[in-house]
Amino acid sequence: MATTTEKTVLLAAPRGYCAGVDRAVVTVEKALALHGAPVYVRKEIVHNAHVVNTLRERGAIFVEE
Repeated sequence: MATTTEKTVLLAAPRGYCAGVDRAVVTVEKALALHGAPVYVRKEIVHNAHVVNTLRERGAIFVEE
């Protein structure tokens, strides 16, 4: 029979984006608020589909070059 071992998951606190990613997202949000859509952004600024899609819905256009 297999035995189970109890495991503990430790969550870092605080959790969230690094300062650079946070600053990039805030900058795009401010540009959208100030200038309106579209705002062109070089590359996706965060590896988080939810955040990228939310910015797209608000008018950010991500370009490779």
